[in-house]
Amino acid sequence: MDVRSEGALQVRCDKIPAPVIGRTRLQVWFIRVCSSLFLWTCLVQLVAVGELWHPRLISNMTHRISEITQLPLPAVPSPPPLLPARNYTSNGFLRVSCNGGLNQMRAAICDMVTVARLLNLTLVVPELDKTSFWADPSNFEDIFDVRHFIDSLRDEVRIVRRLPKMFSRKYGYKPLQMPPISWSNEKYYLEQILPLISKHKVVHFNRTDARLANNRIPPDLQKLRCRVNFQALKFTPEIEALGYKLVRILQEKGPYVALHLRYEMDMLAFSGCTHGCTEEEADELKRLRYAYPWWREKEIVSEERRSQGLCPLTPEESALILQALGFSTDTQIYIAAGEIYGSERRLGPLRAAFPQIVKKETLLAPEELQQFQNHSSQMAALDFIVSVASNTFVPTYDGNMAKLVEGHRRYLGFKKSILLDRKRLVELLDLHLNGTHTWNEFSDAVRSVHEKRMGQPTRRRVIADRPKEEDYFYANPQECLCEETNCDGLLSLGNSSKTG
Repeated sequence: MDVRSEGALQVRCDKIPAPVIGRTRLQVWFIRVCSSLFLWTCLVQLVAVGELWHPRLISNMTHRISEITQLPLPAVPSPPPLLPARNYTSNGFLRVSCNGGLNQMRAAICDMVTVARLLNLTLVVPELDKTSFWADPSNFEDIFDVRHFIDSLRDEVRIVRRLPKMFSRKYGYKPLQMPPISWSNEKYYLEQILPLISKHKVVHFNRTDARLANNRIPPDLQKLRCRVNFQALKFTPEIEALGYKLVRILQEKGPYVALHLRYEMDMLAFSGCTHGCTEEEADELKRLRYAYPWWREKEIVSEERRSQGLCPLTPEESALILQALGFSTDTQIYIAAGEIYGSERRLGPLRAAFPQIVKKETLLAPEELQQFQNHSSQMAALDFIVSVASNTFVPTYDGNMAKLVEGHRRYLGFKKSILLDRKRLVELLDLHLNGTHTWNEFSDAVRSVHEKRMGQPTRRRVIADRPKEEDYFYANPQECLCEETNCDGLLSLGNSSKTG
């Protein structure tokens, strides 16, 4: 065929309508499918007939085919057997709506499981906060492995995914809705809550933050709180896979510090801390504080609060503290936080002091994080995994994440967590910055202050009439940190205070 013929053929092919080409491809696909089905039918019939006449021949042939086509499959470990379910007569249903961020809700879930066990209730899978500052639409099963949660606690408490229909509003039922009293002990729940459940059959706790006391709770209930926290509340496989990928990336480059830099808009607005902010930024934070009715304290003097140690350290202050503690410029630092207020402008001094600063957004491809975007609790779960696994954990504010990570690290063998004394640090920072203290004097003082604040074994501080000021159970669950009845020997030990 000459060139003109080929060109004419090409022109004619180009003029074939698209629907005709589509139908032709469909016909070809249909013919192939039918042919395959026909051949397999013939093979099956052949094997059946052959078994009648030459069973040994066919048997050998099919055995060889199966040997060739069957690929070895990796051994999949069988799940551990389920514990026998606890047999008890349920006194009613407990429905809970958790409030706050991921780690506040995590502690609340542990408390509510414990309350359900104490009162012999059936717990409905907890509902997560969707109306707070973060506006995260995630449900329980989007963050935690709900099947594992239910199964791993079946020997303690019965957990269901939803209330029976007979107790739904659709059928005219109105459950009792109330917040339990904060920092309550077992007596409160047995004497005041249990009679209400006996009467109403369903009680809905619409606030769950800090509703169970830190201390004077029976040891078996304290250990149940730990069991929920450390074993039953597993993140979903998707979150765990990405979280541990972050850990692997960091560990391949050597030891790393997880810096929980809580210099985020919500924390600054809530605390009223504006040290280092411009006047416009301070006004923006104040407007935000007034916009949220549950942030009750409105008029706050920032410098007074800072001098009391009630403000998160700024990025600039954090850089000086890490240097004073002895971390070298080549230290790998993972920022375990959301968007830093002021972004890169405020991170500049910290990055200048420690060039190897990374975040999940810089370690992962955008598409890997895409499914977690606009889900602050799921993003916080990734930071939680990385922080627990870090060589050193340094929180710049003692919020809920800082406390729960600290408790996890104690449970995992008292891994180093540098618990900053912000009140003392503010004094030292100001003395250094105004020239009163030289760098060496400043550095020596910072190290001295934190010599016994490295996450060593210690007893919780108890303040009988001021539970909010005493040590938080989940930061130091001492009842769960040793098997012996008497833990005095362990709690008197201390670990190394070196930072390297």
